[in-house]
Amino acid sequence: MDSELLIRGQIVTMDGTRRVISDGAVVAVEGRIEFVGDAGDAVNRHPSATVLGGPSSIVTPGLVNAHQHLTGDRLIRSCIPEDIDSDESIFSWAVPVHAEHTPDDDELTATLGAAEAVLNGVTTIIEAGTVAHVDRVAQALGTLGLRARVGRWGWDIDDAPHAAPTDEVLQLQREVLDLLPAGGLVESGVTLVGHDLMSDALVSGAADLARERGVGMTMHISPHRRDPQSYLDRVGVRPIVHFDRLGVLGRHLLLAHAVHLDAEEAELMVESGSAVASCPWAYLRLAQGFQANHRHDWIRSNGGRLALGTDSENAGDAIDILRTASLFVGLVRDRSEDHLSMTSADGFALATIDGAEAVGLGDTVGSLEVGKRADIVVHDATRLELTPRGTDPVRQLVWAADGRSVVDVVVDGRVVVRDGRVVTVDLEPFVDAAVERQQFMLSRVGRA
Repeated sequence: MDSELLIRGQIVTMDGTRRVISDGAVVAVEGRIEFVGDAGDAVNRHPSATVLGGPSSIVTPGLVNAHQHLTGDRLIRSCIPEDIDSDESIFSWAVPVHAEHTPDDDELTATLGAAEAVLNGVTTIIEAGTVAHVDRVAQALGTLGLRARVGRWGWDIDDAPHAAPTDEVLQLQREVLDLLPAGGLVESGVTLVGHDLMSDALVSGAADLARERGVGMTMHISPHRRDPQSYLDRVGVRPIVHFDRLGVLGRHLLLAHAVHLDAEEAELMVESGSAVASCPWAYLRLAQGFQANHRHDWIRSNGGRLALGTDSENAGDAIDILRTASLFVGLVRDRSEDHLSMTSADGFALATIDGAEAVGLGDTVGSLEVGKRADIVVHDATRLELTPRGTDPVRQLVWAADGRSVVDVVVDGRVVVRDGRVVTVDLEPFVDAAVERQQFMLSRVGRA
């Protein structure tokens, strides 16, 4: 970590007033933001600081990815056919590949996924759940230098592959929480698979554990119609209603997807403070009925908590939150036929401060403000998609750019990307290993 960093450019603060400073600077000292203001003042106060950016830069908070799988799919990226349903995709491809993963594979895939994320300006990842080797995933993230929350998947339904008894699943959750306590750059949270792969005892126990430890909890629910139907068949009500009756909902809870909610469920999400991680590229790619059914914009506009995610490499594919923000905003505007329904400013907030708040990190990251941790992204505004400069940098970043505009990334005061290259890890051996392991995985599932 550089003791002092001075990051200069057009500063998009994403603070409470959404201040933009035309010729500004952010100064980070020992990982914390100490100054946000005029560039000249910053240079005078910190003449010996290491300088990033310049007059041709746009400087933003680091982006938040609220739902990203970091193991499994990476080694069969773009290999699963598009003309099969999700059950075949999961049970004929993903599950067998996960079963073959070694600890080295988990570290390999987490390194490559995290590297792609940070090269696209993502500084915080909420990992969707590791099947086995959480320690190796955490090691990869820590070495590369991302801020992350990771966890070990748990499920206890007897006929599900790799299921375990409820008490054993909860004990494994406790062990990971002990291994990666809250407050670190890489911390843990309570992590279930979700869907209909959990008993009432497990989901209730997991929520109690999250509240007891003061950590976040995440799981999947209702990306497609099968989850609501399964709960209706089993307990007579839809999933969110059932979770409410069990006392599971609350500000500790981040639900991935929650696409197929009815009006009552959406209202319960808002009333309880539970958050949604929306992954629109995945829903479009997997044909899950997002446009016809989602209530994510309603949840947000009614005071609910919403963040954006990219999901796995065979669903959302690109780990690029800027790209995700532009898609989400465009889908909302088009479906509503209302140009006031959502703007690029709303989308960029979901990628930064609103996303950080939704995952429980709003006091730590998500905006460039004195006292927050120094998670900062420098965009090259000389790129063609940003030339000439528009009157609103957020509008131009969301509608015209994507992660390719990123040149420098700072996480917790440490330079992780410099001049468009990861500087904390030599990626070449990981790239070579991924090519080799892909062939192995495909052969093991009979797809080579």
